[in-house]
Amino acid sequence: MKTLTKAEEQIMQTVWKLGKAFLREIVDDMPNPKPHQNTVATLLRILVEKEFIGVNVLGRHHQYYPLISKEEYSKRSIKQFARNYFEGSFSNVVSFLVKENNISVEELETLLQQIKKQQNQKR
Repeated sequence: MKTLTKAEEQIMQTVWKLGKAFLREIVDDMPNPKPHQNTVATLLRILVEKEFIGVNVLGRHHQYYPLISKEEYSKRSIKQFARNYFEGSFSNVVSFLVKENNISVEELETLLQQIKKQQNQKR
């Protein structure tokens, strides 16, 4: 899977939020300090080449839209992260979070309930 740089991810976050948008709308929606319009245009062109973003040409204007959903990219990224750093094991990821005190017992119990609920719905 192709990955996003930090700058590309910032653009994608904005495009995911807006759905379809023109360059000016994307720049306007970005947090301060806002990047220069030329920088955003360059990153959008790269994202089109990487096939993360599609473009509709409307006269002299370009309307951009995501080709991959935020959820799909997140799912792929998390799987790749687990493969790269935790031998592909999500239980190793959770164990690490517990050891580092990044997840509480209550949060673990909530996750367990969600897993059980999903498994019951599949039956």
